[in-house]
Amino acid sequence: MSDLTTHTLDCGCSLIIERIAGVRSASITWLLPAGYAMDPEGKLGMSAMFAELLLRGAGSLDSRAQVEAFDAIGASRATEVGALTFRLGSTMLGDRFAPAASLLAEMALRPRMDYDAIDPSRDLALQAIAALKDEPQERAGLMLRAAHLPSPLNRSGLGTREGLEALEREDLVGGWFARARPVRSIISVAGAVDPAHVRDTFSRLLATWTGEYPEPAIGAAPAGGYHHENEQTSQVQVLLAHEAPPEGHPDSVLERFVIAVLSGGMSGRLFSEVREKRGLCYSVSASYRGDRDYGVVSAYVGTTPERAQESLDVLDAELRRIMSGAGAVTPDEFARAKVGLKSSVVFGGESTAARAAALASDMRRLGRPRSLHEVSDAIDRVTLDQVNAYLARRCLGRTTIVTLGPAPLAPPAA
Repeated sequence: MSDLTTHTLDCGCSLIIERIAGVRSASITWLLPAGYAMDPEGKLGMSAMFAELLLRGAGSLDSRAQVEAFDAIGASRATEVGALTFRLGSTMLGDRFAPAASLLAEMALRPRMDYDAIDPSRDLALQAIAALKDEPQERAGLMLRAAHLPSPLNRSGLGTREGLEALEREDLVGGWFARARPVRSIISVAGAVDPAHVRDTFSRLLATWTGEYPEPAIGAAPAGGYHHENEQTSQVQVLLAHEAPPEGHPDSVLERFVIAVLSGGMSGRLFSEVREKRGLCYSVSASYRGDRDYGVVSAYVGTTPERAQESLDVLDAELRRIMSGAGAVTPDEFARAKVGLKSSVVFGGESTAARAAALASDMRRLGRPRSLHEVSDAIDRVTLDQVNAYLARRCLGRTTIVTLGPAPLAPPAA
């Protein structure tokens, strides 16, 4: 059982609280309007440095004292950079919520960004970029993002070497305090907490917090098409992206069923057709991400140069065949997809960290949080006929293909 409430604090920040019976932990997710899409041109990587610097001291606590303060209450801490948001997170026992919230508030409102922390943070960010040389799948994913999404959503969250090297402490301090504002910030708390206590705590901690930071202007979507990067390797990375419904669209839950049929583990069509029947690849998958204003389906094949062309051809054929009468979803596939989707909901509900993250994500994408019952009920209401009717009218729309390997491939005809 859970108790879900929402509030808008006096500062303008949204607060979502879900009291969950039967658990002892609590988790906080705090989204701030400080993602990498807001990085200034010429200084890409500012948000990547924020992710490290906020873990190196805040308020009266230097780097070591901050670590000890979280350890003393048994709380975790984490930062993560997204396109439009910067996430702070913490998980603790429910009775340690207030001191954990206070430490997170110090990180958000009063990060130190000491001079002696700047260069080590920059070095770590530069190392993350250098490590891409040994991560061809991640590099190919960044290629796909750059080619498929509109600017500035198509940037890498790692930034660029040139951008990182151009950053000074004054840029970082000014950039953080300009962006870390309450309007469009979202705090979600899930677990063993008292909603009134949570609201009072954050009202007190954020009483003097003011202002807002505008979202970036989003450019036109790229044309898509085929993009290749030569690399002499024994592996070929193949990625494909096409348009999909945004989160909250009536078709978004139907799209999740489609992806569950295509990529629902070893019983999924892509695994069966591309790997098992033909032995074309070592890895194949597809995923759907619905955001507030757009949705994307991406599919991946990792294979050898000799089998790369056929792997791409079969991948593309399966993504299209499911929309044909001959490729309609079967009752067994539908039943497996429903079980898989319901299981994901249940598993997510058993983790307070997952619930806090889901509530904050819902608030940003939909403008309201959803209970587990609402999410589960939406899955339960879907029928096989609805999925196949959706597929009959579904269109892949703008499609982008990227490959990373020793030779370009021939993109399939539309």
